[in-house]
Amino acid sequence: MSASSNGVSIWFNRKVVDPLLEILRRGAEPKLLAFSAALGLTIGLFPICGTTVVLCGMAIALLRSHCHAPTVMLANVLATPIELSLVVPFLRFGEFISGGAHFPLTSDAFKKVLTGQASYEVLISIAHALLGWLVAAPLIFAALYMAFLPLFKVLVPKFSAVPLSPKKSLSTTEVRLKVRDA
Repeated sequence: MSASSNGVSIWFNRKVVDPLLEILRRGAEPKLLAFSAALGLTIGLFPICGTTVVLCGMAIALLRSHCHAPTVMLANVLATPIELSLVVPFLRFGEFISGGAHFPLTSDAFKKVLTGQASYEVLISIAHALLGWLVAAPLIFAALYMAFLPLFKVLVPKFSAVPLSPKKSLSTTEVRLKVRDA
């Protein structure tokens, strides 16, 4: 294994695996985790790069106890590479829906964007990408929720130190015994 792949592995374990295991160990409800992961990924696909953390923060503030904030933010981080790969498909989808003009993705167009010469076309293309995301987002969210729910129903009991819905409250000693026995 090369040094760079080892570094990526260490980063992935520290930034993704360890937080996910900590979330699962805390024993949140699978429905809440599935909803939160689907929400974080869906918002994380928002086609304006650099805005998703703020949007997730706003969603967390609005939903409060109806979402699990660490899961939303972890899913948002995981969505970043996917977000970058879906900007153009959202743009094209938005153009299709609106019947708008096709924004040319050429080196010349990129040069115009960088020099500020294509401001109107860029704004229209951003609007098309947003439209594409707005139409696709509910479907993406529903598909992700349906995929995550059975996954979290298996993972939460497997990694949780505390029962999902205890019939009676557990004393600190009982929780420690359950964790030690696991």
